[in-house]
Amino acid sequence: MKVTADRDRCIGAGMCVLTAPAIFDQDQDEAMVILRDETPPEDARRVVEDAVNRCPSGAIQVH
Repeated sequence: MKVTADRDRCIGAGMCVLTAPAIFDQDQDEAMVILRDETPPEDARRVVEDAVNRCPSGAIQVH
């Protein structure tokens, strides 16, 4: 699994961090998404897909 995040599209809502803190973080200045793990293991797919569905801006994608 590969995860991508479009920081230009991110609005800093933080839903990804609340849903999957092992995979996502936010920068301190702008609160924009930071990927902690771009290739998380398959057993994390469910939580990553949940984070994708909760992202209000659609900035996160799973490939």
